[in-house]
Amino acid sequence: MHSHFYILDNNIVIMKFLFLFLATMPLLAQKKMKPEMTELWEPVPKIIQPGDGNQPPSDAIVLFDGTDLSQWINAETGEHTDWIINNDGSMTVNTNNPRAGIETKKEFGSIQLHIEWKTPNKVKGEGQGRGNSGVYFQKSYEVQVLDSYNNITYSNGQAGSVYKQSIPLVNPSRPPGVWQTYDIIFNEPQYDNNGNRLRKGSLTVFYNGVLVQNNFEIEGTTEYRGDPQFRDNNIPKRLYLQDHGDPVSYRNIWLRKL
Repeated sequence: MHSHFYILDNNIVIMKFLFLFLATMPLLAQKKMKPEMTELWEPVPKIIQPGDGNQPPSDAIVLFDGTDLSQWINAETGEHTDWIINNDGSMTVNTNNPRAGIETKKEFGSIQLHIEWKTPNKVKGEGQGRGNSGVYFQKSYEVQVLDSYNNITYSNGQAGSVYKQSIPLVNPSRPPGVWQTYDIIFNEPQYDNNGNRLRKGSLTVFYNGVLVQNNFEIEGTTEYRGDPQFRDNNIPKRLYLQDHGDPVSYRNIWLRKL
């Protein structure tokens, strides 16, 4: 009986030794590897100028620099937009005419977007009726623009929300009449030729430099009423700014293709 236990003890010792040996093999292999074996020299990242202040990066597409609206059209008619260009280099929704948002002439897939916006100095209305607009990616996915400074509304409809889908992590809103900034990473969803979604898109949103949407997976189109839907592939992939009847202003709009 004692010899039987002795053999078992030896087997346990051998098994422990083998386990430790196998566990340390990757470490030993790494020590034998030359550092050069894990260095990648290609591709070499393209050199760009990062921009300074209001100047965009050198590889950015400037959509509005304060001088003209040549990159935009009336989203309803497809013709020249009548939004107002101001002396301070901004543009404002024209509330004197029937509501008509504006959209880019060009289409875009995944992008990095920088856009600055301002709600009116004079507070008018409350909830969703106060400084309402929106930034839509591919005319389908809205990041809400709203005066959310001391203004109560549903949480997935305040500024910085992915409208009706994702509540912002915090509310870093500035007072009415003060310029605010969105820096947004939009990764477009992927569809097949039959309109079936292969992969969800995502949105990461920095609002006044604060992260409010952390790689949120978009459920579908952002609907005012009802559940998110699959995007209609026949809709042009244009950036769209909403006219909600409030004189919201925009400036310094640029993007980078991803």
